[in-house]
Amino acid sequence: MKAYALSEPVVVVIGSGAGGGTVGYDLAREGIDVVCLEAGPRLTLRDVVNDDAEMFAKLSWLDPRTGSGGVLPDQFPAWICKTVGGTTMHWAACALRFQEHEWKPRSTYGAIDGAKLIDWPVDAKAMQPWYRRAEASMGVGGRGDMPPLPGNSNYKVLAYGARKLGYTAVSTGHMAINSRPFDGRPGCQQIGFCSSGCAIGAKWSTLYTSIPKAEASGHFELRDQATVVRIEHNDAGKVDAVVYRDAEGRLQRQRARAVCLAANSIETARLLLLSQTARYPDGLANSAGNVGRHYMPHTTGSVFGLMPGEVNFHRGTQMAGLIGDQGRHDPIRGFAGGYLLETLSGSLPLMATSLSPGGWGRDYAKALERYQYMAGQWICGENLPVASNAITLNDKVRDAGDDPVANVHFEYHENDKAMLSHAKQQGRLIYEAAGAKQVFTDPAFPATHNMGTCRQSERPQDGVCNGYGQSHDIPNLFISDGSQFSSSAAENPTLTIVALAMRQAAYIRDQLAGKAL
Repeated sequence: MKAYALSEPVVVVIGSGAGGGTVGYDLAREGIDVVCLEAGPRLTLRDVVNDDAEMFAKLSWLDPRTGSGGVLPDQFPAWICKTVGGTTMHWAACALRFQEHEWKPRSTYGAIDGAKLIDWPVDAKAMQPWYRRAEASMGVGGRGDMPPLPGNSNYKVLAYGARKLGYTAVSTGHMAINSRPFDGRPGCQQIGFCSSGCAIGAKWSTLYTSIPKAEASGHFELRDQATVVRIEHNDAGKVDAVVYRDAEGRLQRQRARAVCLAANSIETARLLLLSQTARYPDGLANSAGNVGRHYMPHTTGSVFGLMPGEVNFHRGTQMAGLIGDQGRHDPIRGFAGGYLLETLSGSLPLMATSLSPGGWGRDYAKALERYQYMAGQWICGENLPVASNAITLNDKVRDAGDDPVANVHFEYHENDKAMLSHAKQQGRLIYEAAGAKQVFTDPAFPATHNMGTCRQSERPQDGVCNGYGQSHDIPNLFISDGSQFSSSAAENPTLTIVALAMRQAAYIRDQLAGKAL
């Protein structure tokens, strides 16, 4: 396996998830030398067990972090992963394309008080070939020659109620889970622990797809348990090194010809802010003051129905289907943008804490006793970008290296509140139409879709990077994850992160070949 000297200038990729794992692989297979730094350990499929609690401990970023704003939990505002493969180990594998209008929210929605809407500098037409390539690489069902997955009982309940209400865009969706053997991995066996890692590898994750392929190219080195603490620059202002703490706690300095930052929207912004110098006193790529701002975790909540018959929603894929009718932009509903209703399931211990937070008493116990009768759905709606929803440094709380941790501040915009109210009501009506005996609507849990904080923009004053994720301020510094999202759209973000990373890698290749970097 390739190993690079610390003194050897390489493209340094920070993070090994959907963005980092993809951009690293695409660069390496073009013959470009890459070192990928991942803060977490490298697991194997033998380490993945069908136990939510055990896998939560193995996969999750549990370093201290704070929250504020009253929507997300203060002590655990976001659920991201600290492991090779990043959040592709945790995701439920819903792989959806943005709708055409979602690339142009400012042009589509107009000005909205309290929001900082901009259009993306890239559009649906430009993204089409990259979506196709991402879907083919990931094995997305219902695209190309990969059949869609079957719907489980949870989906059938959702679909039945939805169709009774007149919904038509009801389907098992597009999942990056093999419905048949593909890419050396087996077809899905409907085990049902998708968000705790897939024990057989049927679900797409960079851990066992992009990263091993990158290593096989001979131009890629993965260093796990390598926690980046800052990015350095030279006298010309270009980034030239990445400093990280290795598994033994020693500081190491890897020379860099370019840096691709893909540490999730929270840690990506934090690293840029931590890397402040006399030349960049507000942090790297932050001349316009936009690093950390416009954080968007989607407008979310969940709806659970106690049905008259057994559902056993824990069996089969956790995200087994969706309703797309409300994904449109239709301001007559009282809000801009749209939302999806997606199937959701949870283990019994998880339901005991989330079915009705703070719930207690005999009625609550009766609901839990009917766990096998539960059906569940999750609301995934477009957040508007708000400047005050931001990642900042909390100097009062320090990590193991004595650096300030990230504070995640998020409050709902009035548009988000109106959307969420509408979505919860529709979710309730769906289950009531399907014969539910009781319906619960719950608040947002720790954010798993993290977007914004280093958004793309046409004008440097409106964001952090251009349409290729290239920093406006520093040409050899790239944002390669969901941080670069100009808007959140209504769709799960991972497919778009992968497609953007593929597009970015091709751009970096051309820039390096032309000596522009």
